[in-house]
Amino acid sequence: MRHAGQQLRFGDGFIAEEVADLQEDWMKHADRVLEDEQLITAVYDALARRHPKSRTRGRKGTPADVVLRLLLLKHIRNWSYQVLEREVRTNLVYRDFTHVGGAKAPDAKTMGRWGLALGPEEVEKIHCRVVELAKENHIVKGRKMRLDTTVVETNIHYPTDSNLLGDGVRVLIRAMKRIGEIAGKQGAKLRDRSRSVKFRILEIGRIARTKADRIESACSRDTRSSCLRWGAWWDRPSDFPTRLPKG
Repeated sequence: MRHAGQQLRFGDGFIAEEVADLQEDWMKHADRVLEDEQLITAVYDALARRHPKSRTRGRKGTPADVVLRLLLLKHIRNWSYQVLEREVRTNLVYRDFTHVGGAKAPDAKTMGRWGLALGPEEVEKIHCRVVELAKENHIVKGRKMRLDTTVVETNIHYPTDSNLLGDGVRVLIRAMKRIGEIAGKQGAKLRDRSRSVKFRILEIGRIARTKADRIESACSRDTRSSCLRWGAWWDRPSDFPTRLPKG
């Protein structure tokens, strides 16, 4: 592991000279902030904890300041690790800003491991240090901080009637199992109906996807029968413990 800095390569001077006037405005401001020793130390400590002897053994890794700049560029551009690797490899401005220079750009898999190593605690330390730097430079007073979150697209569980019925049965069975563990063997034994409900939901979905003339009536009949069955089961107090042991 290396804290910061690396041996200059032959092409680093040419890259810095050619792209000095091509950097974006935010890069110039970020350069001054990212030179802070505490920020680099926080990243270095997080990477060094991946293995007990990461500081002293193994081949020399990527310097902590390069790791910090690469992850910052990824966050600002909202790129994936694959896109980050491609852009840094092909863009001299990004090479100069991230201090990669003329060296080989890290691959996406390696940068993904860095992101996992910098957990929530280290990210919080970095954020706190950035706020302190902003206060020291009289940019903000630091009393309040407004954050903007990023929405990540994901698959959802479409709330059909049959699926909602299955979810309700699953929650009820889970609650009754907890009650049974607390109350002990009292009353009738709870029967897990999850398997039969799963088959009934699959049957309702299969009917709904067909083009028969009686789709609506068949689905309504299956859903109604399931509701009646589970409603009758829920109304029977003898099927689960009604008294909790005292103490």
